[in-house]
Amino acid sequence: MRALVQRVSEAAVRVDGTTIGEIGPGLLVLVCAMAGDTEAEADKLARRIARMRIFRDEAGKMNRALLDTGGAALVVSQFTLAADTASGNRPGFSRAAAPDLGERLYLRFAEALAAEGIEVATGRFGADMKVALVNDGPVTIWIET
Repeated sequence: MRALVQRVSEAAVRVDGTTIGEIGPGLLVLVCAMAGDTEAEADKLARRIARMRIFRDEAGKMNRALLDTGGAALVVSQFTLAADTASGNRPGFSRAAAPDLGERLYLRFAEALAAEGIEVATGRFGADMKVALVNDGPVTIWIET
């Protein structure tokens, strides 16, 4: 699985003009299941993100994890993270998981992150979403299992 993690002051996702998920301080996690991924990879990714030390401590160093801060996570499905841009001008997405597997692993990831003790809000798989965020830092990190 792939994820693009952004430390945020706030983030929200809207579908058809209605806010369906929003958080204050925490992480916006754009997540993509790749062909061949399993539930074990979704669980591993959730554990890594919950414990990733990218929040400032008292000395201003990135030494605290989301679990330490009490922050929340907004999890949004993002199949375009599977883009293959090796040739041509149009990205290919054949490495992304099929939609049924992608949705199942997206939901599994969100559930696994919540099971770690993180407050989780989500987008809607397959929907045309509008995501708004205030990137804190900015801190943006790419993760793959």
